[in-house]
Amino acid sequence: QVQLVESGGGLVQPGGSLRLSCAASGFSFDYYTIAWFRQAPGKEREGVSCLTNNSGGVPYYADSVKGRFTISRDNAKNTVYLQMNSLKPEDTAVYYCARARPGRSCNRPSGMDYWGKGTLVTVSS
Repeated sequence: QVQLVESGGGLVQPGGSLRLSCAASGFSFDYYTIAWFRQAPGKEREGVSCLTNNSGGVPYYADSVKGRFTISRDNAKNTVYLQMNSLKPEDTAVYYCARARPGRSCNRPSGMDYWGKGTLVTVSS
């Protein structure tokens, strides 16, 4: 069955870095867009970044993370990464990876069909 497993979260000081990983299995990874979302306490889930399966695809980044986060994928390892630099306290959230339905926008939760269980990122001094 389709599985998405996030890892790499943790506690980091403001200005620090983390790299999240999303390991996928149970489907043809090469053919799907994978997205990262996050949800802070009391807030709605928001799209953070996504990258299509096409090698020439332009990644999407939320305005709040542009210039600080970088998404990448390794199709040989069925894994998508989210490198997060210059972290801020407002980046604190549970981060989820999700598989996008073909043809659907990858920055909206409604466009996803499978989700991981999430990994907690806490940015605090």
